[in-house]
Amino acid sequence: MKSRTWVLILLCFLFFYGSAQHSPLSADQTMQEAMQQAAKEKKNIMVIFHASWCGWCRKMDSSINDKTCKKFFDDNYVIMHMVAYESADKKTLENPGVYQFLRKYNSDNLGLPSWLVFDKDGNLLADSQIKPDGASITTKGENVGCPATPKEVAYFIDVLKKTGHLSAAQKAAVEKRFLQNED
Repeated sequence: MKSRTWVLILLCFLFFYGSAQHSPLSADQTMQEAMQQAAKEKKNIMVIFHASWCGWCRKMDSSINDKTCKKFFDDNYVIMHMVAYESADKKTLENPGVYQFLRKYNSDNLGLPSWLVFDKDGNLLADSQIKPDGASITTKGENVGCPATPKEVAYFIDVLKKTGHLSAAQKAAVEKRFLQNED
């Protein structure tokens, strides 16, 4: 009888311990980790904002992790995700401070996914917004999200050229893979 009680107590403990969710890192902590890793690996940082319900967010991740593109992204970027605009029942998945972080970089209320590219020191290099010619990086533009149309993919390729080391073969592979998202 005693052994059953202990087994039941152990099972309850394992259930509650195993099901306890850990709070996500704050936006600032996420960025600090990314900067440390980027400095160590001599890479830039791509922060992708997403939510569990977002189909285009999954397309973005699938495209970046596609075998034809993955090496380029792995070699050039520390990719970090931050959760924003989550559904009401999953708000606990959001990174604390994510909305302040988005506002700081004029990237709030763009929709998902959206992304920002930083250097290893946390200086903003590019964002997911197509802006009018001559506009500054702080000007709000049209979010490309997960690039899919020829215009969006061209903009994304331009960002990748400016913030990474993109060979002609890699450019062709990234372009081909992201254009598949339009289907």
